[in-house]
Formats: sequence, C-alpha cells, structure tokens
Amino acid sequence: MKNTDLVKDNIDNLTTLWRTVATPLLSYHKNDPFQFSQIKNSGWPNRLWFREDITEENLPQILEIIDQNPGLIIPYWDIFGSNSKEVFDKNQFQIRIQLMAMALKLGKKFPLEKNLTFKRVLNENDAKTWSDIYPLSFSYVISKETLVHNYENVQFYLVHVDERPIGTLTLFQTGNVMGIHGVGVIPEMRKKGLAEEIMKFAINEAIDAGTKYAHLQASPLGKGIYTRLGFEDLFLITNYFLKPNI
Repeated sequence: MKNTDLVKDNIDNLTTLWRTVATPLLSYHKNDPFQFSQIKNSGWPNRLWFREDITEENLPQILEIIDQNPGLIIPYWDIFGSNSKEVFDKNQFQIRIQLMAMALKLGKKFPLEKNLTFKRVLNENDAKTWSDIYPLSFSYVISKETLVHNYENVQFYLVHVDERPIGTLTLFQTGNVMGIHGVGVIPEMRKKGLAEEIMKFAINEAIDAGTKYAHLQASPLGKGIYTRLGFEDLFLITNYFLKPNI
C-alpha cells in the first residue's frame, strides 16, 4: 500500500471516530470546508477539522466556529507540503500537543504474557468506571454518556489486574484498518510493561477482525512502545487551540 493511502486511512479512521461518537449526542456538525464536534461535559472529541489545505481566507470562519464553540482543538495534518500552519502560528493559536500518526502492517499475533483481563464496556457501571479512570492517564475527560451512546459503534475496553481497573483501550474499525486509541494506564501502574501488553492485545484483536493495518496517533510518551512493536511514522499532527480572551 502506498504511503499516501496509509496517510488517508489514518486520518479517515480518526475523523470518522470523532464523527461517529458525536453523532448520537447531536454534537457533530458540518460547515464546509470544516467539520466539528463538541460533546457537552466532555473533553473529547471536541475537534474542528478539515481535509483540504487551508489559507488565511479560512481564518474568519475558523474564529466564528470557535467563538460559538469555545475550547475546540484544531488538528493540523502536516501533509500538504505548504506553510499553511502559519495561519495558526501568526494568529495567537497555541500548540496543545503534537502527535505522530503511525501505522503497522499486521502479521503474526503476539503472545500475551502479563495477567491482564480485558472487559468490553457494555453497561452504564463500566462506562462510569472507564470515564473515571481515563483522565488519570490523559489530561481530559471522556464523558460516561459518550460511551453509553456508542457501545455498538466503538469498542471501549476496561483493563484489569486482579479485578482492579488499571487502564483503558479504544478500538475502532474503518474498512481494513483498526484504529487503536485511548491506551492508558493509571500512574501507579506504569513502568511495568502494561501499556505494551495492552497494545499487543489490541494488535491481536485487529488481526482477529481481519484488518490489514493498525493505525494510531502517538504521544511522545508512548511513541517508543509503538516503534518497538513495529509501527512506522506517517506524518505529524499539531493540535492547536485558541486561548480565550479574559
């Protein structure tokens, strides 16, 4: 598969996930050339995204959408071969985090060595537990309601050690691609190899689902694990936000 196809598949999986989880909550909107979703009482997905390159002419529309929907984050895909991200750099947008889009061609399954159990979230109690522990690994909340409205659409997993919930995982399939998202381990259980074990489980699930590639977006914290497992870099995602005027 060409690298350009992998780039498209990575963005498609991620943005389709955002659209999918927001739609049942009436929180997905299309305003060409942009799409955005903002779920009440949740820090995710809350994104404003675009598929074509942007110019300074798009700025008034971007600012209008953000004014009406404060807190939206704009992911900039570094795929256009242009300096269009200067639209954000020059207009007081700030970088929240940079992520590396990565892909893995699936092959053999991994042996699972650690004593983890994976429970798919399919009821309100588990959705609450998942929502409670997720922000211990990440700097934002995913609301319980987001999970409750998407049991069928998205695979949310609680990860347990000895019946104690210690981590999260989200899987989302688009075509022959399995997106791996939200891999988190609570702070006191880190540096035990558990995140890598969660990833191996996720990759095995992707193989069982018949997909050909696994895709993700790596933070600097997790990138070493993904590289070790064979994932390759595709492109950089710079997430921008506009600090509200006080």
